[in-house]
Amino acid sequence: MALSSVSRVLNDHPDVSERMRKRVLAAIEELGYEPNLLAAGLRRGNSRTVGFIVSDLHNPLFASIVTAAQRELNRRSYAAVVTTSDGEAARDAEMAGVLRRRRVDALVVSLADETKDRVIRELGRFEGPVVLLDRKVEGLSNASIVETDHDGGMNQAARHLLALGHRRIALLTGPLQVHPSVRRVEAFRRAYAEHGLAVPEELIRPAGFAPEIGEKLTAEMLRSPSPPTALIAGGNQLLTGVLRSLRRLGLGAGKDIALVSCDDVPLSELHEPPITVIDRDVARIGEVAARLALERIEDPACPPRRVVLPTSLVLRGSTPRL
Repeated sequence: MALSSVSRVLNDHPDVSERMRKRVLAAIEELGYEPNLLAAGLRRGNSRTVGFIVSDLHNPLFASIVTAAQRELNRRSYAAVVTTSDGEAARDAEMAGVLRRRRVDALVVSLADETKDRVIRELGRFEGPVVLLDRKVEGLSNASIVETDHDGGMNQAARHLLALGHRRIALLTGPLQVHPSVRRVEAFRRAYAEHGLAVPEELIRPAGFAPEIGEKLTAEMLRSPSPPTALIAGGNQLLTGVLRSLRRLGLGAGKDIALVSCDDVPLSELHEPPITVIDRDVARIGEVAARLALERIEDPACPPRRVVLPTSLVLRGSTPRL
């Protein structure tokens, strides 16, 4: 059996007969042969790996995205190399450099701050495809983007609460240095304008996504002279902090305050009463991100694409009429 025949089978070359393919695969199985993927990648000029930079894999959102992306990559014989930044922009830049030096074929990134020059420069140095997860980075026009319709989901949630009679609605979300927070705040304000109402600016708190932030801000607002009657938590980790604060204050979601959260995690559904959520197909985000990376790895002439995925408002018992 010629080495050239074995090579063609291992590389899925079309110019191989079915009879030869079966012979080679049977021999490989009998001998327990495992190809050296690193050496093969160096010869081809690629590593068959895609690098991921996310904030925190303890967050169910990122865990689900990466898991779905890995499944999609594995189907095409690619592997994921996953790094975390702990929500720090400096770590985003550091990890981008690490993955570039490891010669990954593409990057899929969710930045802690999409405005930092160091991060933008580091991503600009990467020669392969870059896919942004729910981020828009000025000066990185060659990146593909998979994002969520945060505008539609937030506007729908705010209008729902306003229709129930709530006027003092609090919005907790991440910093305005990331795209989802900007879109959520704008959609929230638009919902008030559509009802001809003044926006309670003091209740809009774009501070961060950590549970500690949600806990602190919820307590501050509920102890104020004019507390909100409804609250929207712009992230599942913020929701954790909100619920901790409500428990400490002896208050109940759906009883003492209406509550909406972003992303349908088990905590939302299992809480009593279950929590109304702005839902999206999180696994779909990972699948699309992997496909956007792969299509440009396999065809470098393919232009970058932007894919916007829908949201929907899932009504549950945490949003009663005022």
